Amino acid sequence: LMKYSLSLHSQYLENYLWMNYSPEVSSKAYLMSICCMVNEKFRENVPAWETFKKKPEHFPFFFKCILEASLVENDSEYSLHEQTVLLLFLDHCFNSLEVDLIRGQVQQLISLPMWMALQPKRLEQELKKTPKLRKFWNLIKKNDEKMDEEARMQAYGERRFLSQLIQKFISVLKSIPVSGPISMDKVHYCERFIELMLDLEALLPTRRWFNTVLDDSHLVVHCYLSSLAKREKEGHLFCQLLDMLKFYTGFEINDQTGNALTENEMTTIHYDRITSLQRAAFAHFPELYDFALSNVAAVDTRDSLVKLFEPLSSNVLHQVASYLCLLPPLPGGEDSRWEKEFLLELLVSRHERRISQIQQLNQMPLYPTEKIIWDENIVPTEYYSGEGCLALPKLNLQFLTLHDYLLRNFNLFRLESTYEIRQDIEDSVSRMKPWLSEYGGVVFGGWARMAQPIVSFTVVEVAKPNIGENWPMRVRADVTINLNVRDNIKDEWEGLRKHDVCFLVTVRPTQPYGTKFDRRRPFVEQTGLVYVRGCEIQGMLDEKGRVIEEGPEPKPRLKGDCRTYRVFLDPNQYQQDMTNTIQNGAEDVYETFNIIMRRKPKENNFKAVLETIRNLMNTDCVVPDWLHDIILGYGDPSSAHYSKMPNQIATLDFNDTFLSIDHLKASFPGYNIKVTVDNPVLQIPPFRITFPIKGGKGKKRKEDGNEEKPEEVKTLIVEPHVIPNRGPYPYNQPKRNTIQFTHTQIEAIRAGMQPGLTMVVGPPGTGKTDVAVQIISNLYHNFPEQRTLIVTHSNQALNQLFEKIMALDIDERHLLRLGHGEEELETEKDFSRYGRVNYVLARRLELLREVGRLQESLGVPGDVSYTCETAGHFFLYQVMSRWEEYISKVKVKGGKLPDVTDVSSFFPFHQYFANAPQPIFKGKSYEEDMEIAEGCFRHVKKIFTQLEEFRAFELLRSGLDRSKYLLVKEAKIIAMTCTHAALKRHDLVELGFKYDNILMEESAQILEIETFIPLLLQNPQDGFSRLKRWIMIGDHHQLPPVIKNMAFQKYSNMEQSLFTRFVRVGVPTVDLDAQGRARASLCNLYNWRYKNLGNLPHVQLLPEFRTANAGFLYDFQLINVEDFNGVGESEPNPYFYQ
Repeated sequence: LMKYSLSLHSQYLENYLWMNYSPEVSSKAYLMSICCMVNEKFRENVPAWETFKKKPEHFPFFFKCILEASLVENDSEYSLHEQTVLLLFLDHCFNSLEVDLIRGQVQQLISLPMWMALQPKRLEQELKKTPKLRKFWNLIKKNDEKMDEEARMQAYGERRFLSQLIQKFISVLKSIPVSGPISMDKVHYCERFIELMLDLEALLPTRRWFNTVLDDSHLVVHCYLSSLAKREKEGHLFCQLLDMLKFYTGFEINDQTGNALTENEMTTIHYDRITSLQRAAFAHFPELYDFALSNVAAVDTRDSLVKLFEPLSSNVLHQVASYLCLLPPLPGGEDSRWEKEFLLELLVSRHERRISQIQQLNQMPLYPTEKIIWDENIVPTEYYSGEGCLALPKLNLQFLTLHDYLLRNFNLFRLESTYEIRQDIEDSVSRMKPWLSEYGGVVFGGWARMAQPIVSFTVVEVAKPNIGENWPMRVRADVTINLNVRDNIKDEWEGLRKHDVCFLVTVRPTQPYGTKFDRRRPFVEQTGLVYVRGCEIQGMLDEKGRVIEEGPEPKPRLKGDCRTYRVFLDPNQYQQDMTNTIQNGAEDVYETFNIIMRRKPKENNFKAVLETIRNLMNTDCVVPDWLHDIILGYGDPSSAHYSKMPNQIATLDFNDTFLSIDHLKASFPGYNIKVTVDNPVLQIPPFRITFPIKGGKGKKRKEDGNEEKPEEVKTLIVEPHVIPNRGPYPYNQPKRNTIQFTHTQIEAIRAGMQPGLTMVVGPPGTGKTDVAVQIISNLYHNFPEQRTLIVTHSNQALNQLFEKIMALDIDERHLLRLGHGEEELETEKDFSRYGRVNYVLARRLELLREVGRLQESLGVPGDVSYTCETAGHFFLYQVMSRWEEYISKVKVKGGKLPDVTDVSSFFPFHQYFANAPQPIFKGKSYEEDMEIAEGCFRHVKKIFTQLEEFRAFELLRSGLDRSKYLLVKEAKIIAMTCTHAALKRHDLVELGFKYDNILMEESAQILEIETFIPLLLQNPQDGFSRLKRWIMIGDHHQLPPVIKNMAFQKYSNMEQSLFTRFVRVGVPTVDLDAQGRARASLCNLYNWRYKNLGNLPHVQLLPEFRTANAGFLYDFQLINVEDFNGVGESEPNPYFYQ
């Protein structure tokens, strides 16, 4: 590996291998060198195909050589180890279909003509199923006839390549003995081959025609019956990969159309298979007469099928299989060359009843057990080198269906949390030093902050199952521990809250008292760990044995050190354990636990997230139509861009985005700007802009082939408008944006205001947050009835957004922050649920005092400012009547303007506005004074509008109800972290939470699944999602999501965020191109990574950017670390450098 790595860094592939490659110099060593270097690039996660794109002319020949080498039967030409390298290279090719050069070569291998490799009867059967395919097939045959002999033979070779590769694999597999010594090269070849098959099956473009060829080869049956599958140690990983392949070969999808199949459609397919077998039995096999007349449910289990077919001879079984087009017909008078075991397994596996995918998922325990936690093939150690393959799903660019997308993420998220749980268990249990006591029990020689020995454990409730389920509805147990520890640790244990997850561990150490723990030896073996089960806290029990409920009241102080917790166990796991105990006589796990371990709350939310994903898979996930294909990685990647959306909006109010008309003109280079008013004095912001709409699918060509005239497309109509006067007080004046956005930032803001998917790539210092805040403000003003959800990765980013939102013209009663990060907000205001409820209640009292002042100024008797309801009546009967009377006196009559003094003299609210800056009316023109009077009335009206909104808070008495109402009805801008969204999805959906727009900051740092969940925090309306906009802002060149385990990070590609995947797929992005944070010389360190990243003018002009930093000779300097004791810079612990 070290040699490969050094060759990679010295650019051996780019500067020597491919630069000098040609058919004349091609040799085995040359081919293998190139394949090894490409594989190493993929292992290091470095772009691998750029070199080939620069010199593509020899790639077809090179690829052809690889295909020929992969099929070589003779080990002396290419050893199995070398062929494994070739398989890995091919796997990388099949997973790089987004690269045109690769796709051009790979398509020849996986298109419809590959069905040449099917048996003639099977081919006929498949063509009958889909009549339109027969037309294509006849066309292929016609084209083949036109080819010359050499081209035809090459085409046939490519079409049969995968089929021949499968046959070669089967021969390698059969050469492995059941026992005795075994060549590990053969095992690795088989593992890599199954990985290649898995990757072909898990991508729709490769699966579409290949799945039939794979099914026709009966590869899965051959593998299950092979010697390797029966070898427990060497075949363990092979069997795990095989299970995954079996799952994907029967995946619930229509291979041709790509549509997900429903439960009913899958049942229909199963019934069709059984009935066709029954018809065959009835017509041709009298010995199966009883089977032919049985109902399906009676004969479709594995046991009944084996019982049915086992008495039959190999020849009869072959004839049955041949009748079903599974095998070629048996030549007359000959015996079947297939073994009876194979024929039996082929028929049984094809016709046995399958458990639906969703049923399998619902029966799966959410907590990991000791079997998974220490299985290196599923949860590898931290030091994964990237050489071998693993039984893990991969997150590529494309997914089969939404179910497949969620399932892969579910499994990876579960296993990544399992890795962290393993580290916690190993840390806590080793600190407790479990030793074997003299009496054969367990004695703990140490202690751990996060774990305690269990005094007693009792299962107290096993509830009845729900109808249709075979596991209990809930299982509860009581765990008693003795907290004879320091007060601060005791407080932590007593502070365990409802829904916190703990782990119950059984250890049976074999080491005597005083044995030192050796970190180099396996942990399980040393500590004697036997079982691990998860549980969820319901609460601590009081002295009477009742659960202490959480609430605002302080918890009662309990006497003594003994504490008992009521916990929920996983019903699925409990069912599995009990079944194992009853059927196999295994020991009862729940009578053995002797340690309980807790985890840090911040790292312990995995169960809630897994439940959220599982709930999503159980509901009809409704993703907006315009996003569905893009999320799965298919179709036109630009189809969700606003320019291609059918509901594109022509006229948008940019509010305070532009500082002047000149700023607006500079923001749209290449456009003709047409202002609706000619007077330069009136050409002041805010502006409404009408854009030319190009039609739903880009520029339309006219019949003569010319595009529409660009002049028509390039004209913007700009209409300045005046914000209506809001009242005479200084605080009535709207807050304004002060940032002069660049034209790229303006394009990002424009895209964010339009319906569709907007992706903004923001290098450091390019104003990502300012753009986000301006989009939020503009949506708030353009679409006051819509609600916007803000999602970020960290609380810090959310706080920065909120601090900037408050500086703009957004009413703070419409802002709400969910989660626990609001304490860090550097403002005096509290935007949390209860903070907002308190604000509303305080604001209500303030507004009612204003109503009282208004009542006093008008001389109206009574207590109208007592409640929002009485204030509403007062407005209707007293305020509106006076205002209507005033308007009738001062309105224009018969085209004649009233006297300007009338506006002031008849005004009914002088006394109320006595505390505003005087004089209120200027007395210069009728229009100006009338607008001021209107503004004063708007101020008064706003008081009563807000009180009407707050009226619900008088009727709802509890804080919880008020906070729910605020979330569902009052708030227009709701912010949360992606983790909070994943944890609380169930609660939000149950409340009826609704939103129209999502804006995500730090998108490139959020896990794929945590980016997806916020799209589905609401129930669909009439089967459709109401989501209109999705704005993602991030930078995929900076930090990816944090994945601690290298195997998940590299092998499964779990560190690829959804944002990065969209960029790779080719979704259009707006790339911000001017930074204002770093001096130009520092920017040069990283600007090569971005498209045209430049500097804002102030970076070159301001003295702080131009003068040197005190104490530094250079703008930047790297410190050289000399060797010390033969070692230079080192990393003794992860992330600790010295």
